[in-house]
Amino acid sequence: MKILDVPQSGSQAGTTSSRNRFGQYRRTRAIPVNTNTAAQQAVRARLESHGAAWRAITQAQRAGWIALGLQIQRTDSLGQVYNLTGFQAYASVNGNLLASGEVRIAEAPALSLPDSLLTLAVTTTGGTMSVAYTATPLAADTHLMIFAGPQRSAGRGFENDLRLIATTAAAAASPHNLLAAYSAKFGAPVVGNRIFVSASTVLNGFQSLQIATSVIVVA
Repeated sequence: MKILDVPQSGSQAGTTSSRNRFGQYRRTRAIPVNTNTAAQQAVRARLESHGAAWRAITQAQRAGWIALGLQIQRTDSLGQVYNLTGFQAYASVNGNLLASGEVRIAEAPALSLPDSLLTLAVTTTGGTMSVAYTATPLAADTHLMIFAGPQRSAGRGFENDLRLIATTAAAAASPHNLLAAYSAKFGAPVVGNRIFVSASTVLNGFQSLQIATSVIVVA
């Protein structure tokens, strides 16, 4: 049900409030299904390891992460801007490092966002899937994180379920073959379906703004 009200997000009793491109709405609350997939277990294990490592660092090191978090802004589902907590900054930076094949760090680094991609293009058939990007190759020590969503109908115009599919080696050159990684996650591309893809560069644990595109699988 679409409504006119103050911005709200979350559930109360049997009602959930949220918003989409058309404004604020309410719906009957649905209890999420815990599929407990291998991917979910891996994410939970990673968060638990971040928590254990956070508790193990010194108070002075935690203070450094708290200061870093105050420099990092995010936007929530209601469009409101907020700063990260120290632990959120710690988990974000170290999560990106681990995803890039690097090691976890205890000292907060200086904030330095990498340059975003200039262009992103995906070509795919029933048996290929290639992601081309510029600038290429990536800068020294810079990785590329590639996110993608499930296969949708060709008429779909948006995607809000993009998941990390692959992370390239440092300074990798375009294009990147995404077929095996995508197929393992969502199945082989099916002719006529639309696939949404986004990507961002990662340097020293910091992630650039994402650039997004979509493609219809051709024969």
